[in-house]
Amino acid sequence: MTATPTPEPAPTPESSPTTAPPTTTSPPQAPAPPQPGSQVEAYEQRVVELVNAERAAAGCAPLTVDERLVAAARAHSADMAQRGYFHHTTPDGVEFDERIKQAGFTFSSAAENIAYGYRDPESVMRGWMNSEGHRRNILNCRLTHIGVGLAYDANNRPYWTQDFATPR
Repeated sequence: MTATPTPEPAPTPESSPTTAPPTTTSPPQAPAPPQPGSQVEAYEQRVVELVNAERAAAGCAPLTVDERLVAAARAHSADMAQRGYFHHTTPDGVEFDERIKQAGFTFSSAAENIAYGYRDPESVMRGWMNSEGHRRNILNCRLTHIGVGLAYDANNRPYWTQDFATPR
């Protein structure tokens, strides 16, 4: 799914220009993962809990957190925050399924939700659940694994990524 919800406190992606990629061809430095017990890690885990609560209410099995999907989601959120864009495809043309494969997850199906500007797990989940396409990803009972990533830009704006997949 390539649609993205409109964040509550920020303009819609369609009405706000994205920043052009930097002129250098070298990729940005990989961000350090959140420290265990950090607010970022707690927010990521809370999103998983909220996703699984929605899935339970819809009769779906809970998703299992997979560290490869977490790595892919965190890296994409950090890349969007660092390079100032908001899209499933990076300025270099890398799409979400490629990022998941590069993280080492071989899948039979995959999906991604992204959002920015939502300050906490509850608000980003409301945004996703109020968007038909995002809700469909969250409630897709055929998807079995999840990774959530959260990163902040220089203005402390949060960028969220959910990567979903089913192993091959």
